[in-house]
Amino acid sequence: MTAGAESTDAVTAGAGAGGAPAPHGRVAIVTGGGSGLGRASALALLAAGWTVAVAGRRKDALEETAALAGPGAARVLPVPTDIRSPEEVARLFDTVLDRYGRVDLLFNNAGAAAPRRPITETPFEDWNRVLDTIVTGGFLCAREAFRVMSTQTPQGGRIINNGAPSAYVPRPNSIAYTAAKHAVLGLTKVLALDGRAYGISCGQIDVGNVTPVDGGPQPAAMQADRTMAVEATIPVDRFTEALVLMASQPPDTTIQSLVVLPTTMPFVGRG
Repeated sequence: MTAGAESTDAVTAGAGAGGAPAPHGRVAIVTGGGSGLGRASALALLAAGWTVAVAGRRKDALEETAALAGPGAARVLPVPTDIRSPEEVARLFDTVLDRYGRVDLLFNNAGAAAPRRPITETPFEDWNRVLDTIVTGGFLCAREAFRVMSTQTPQGGRIINNGAPSAYVPRPNSIAYTAAKHAVLGLTKVLALDGRAYGISCGQIDVGNVTPVDGGPQPAAMQADRTMAVEATIPVDRFTEALVLMASQPPDTTIQSLVVLPTTMPFVGRG
C-alpha cells in the first residue's frame, strides 16, 4: 500500500496576485509529494495543466518528482517542508506566493504509518508521530491555505484532504491511524463550513488498497474476524483520476466526499 492509502481552481482560473493572469495557470500545493500517492497526484495534476508545488521533508525525493514530470518539470516547485512545524508550513505558502502569486488548491496528503499493534502495545512515540503528521500537519496547512485563499484576488480556492476508509470503519489494531483519519474527517467538515464565507471549498477523498507503486506484493491485512487475507487492489491511476475530478470542479461545485476502492475490498463493516 502507498502512503495515505489504506496501508481548480482559482475563482478565475489562472488568476494571479491582484487578479492579473498568472503565467503558470492554476497553482496547487501537494504535501507528501516526494513519494507514493503524493508523487502520483502531483504528476496527474501537472498532466491536467496545473502548476504544482510539492512539499515534503526530503529534498532529493521532491526533486525526483520534478524530474519525473519530464517537459512539465518547469511547472514543479519542490519546497522541502516539515508540515509538523508552523514556521515551515508558513514558509511553504509564502514561497509559493512569492513565485506564483496565489494558491488555488491544497491537497493535504502527507501521512505517517505505524505497525499494527493492540493499544496496550502501541508506543506513545508512534501515536504522536501519526497524529502530529496527519492531524496537526493537516491543520497547519489548512490554516495557511485559509490565510492565503481568503485574502487573494480573486478570493477563494479548494482544499482536498486525503482520508481513508478508516475514517469511517476501522481495522483491528490500528488505534493511531484510525483516530487520525477520523480527525481528518472532522477537519474536512469544519473547513467546508467555515470556508463558505471566503469561497473556499473542502472535500475529502478516501482511497482503499492501491497496488504498491514499488512493484512489491500486496501484504496481507487483518480482517474483522482476525484472520489474515490478501485483498484486491486498484491501480494508482484510479485514485489520481478521482483526485483530478475533484480538483477540476468549478468554484460553485464541490465533491464533498469520494471513496475509491476495489469492488471486492472489505469496507462496510469490514466484512
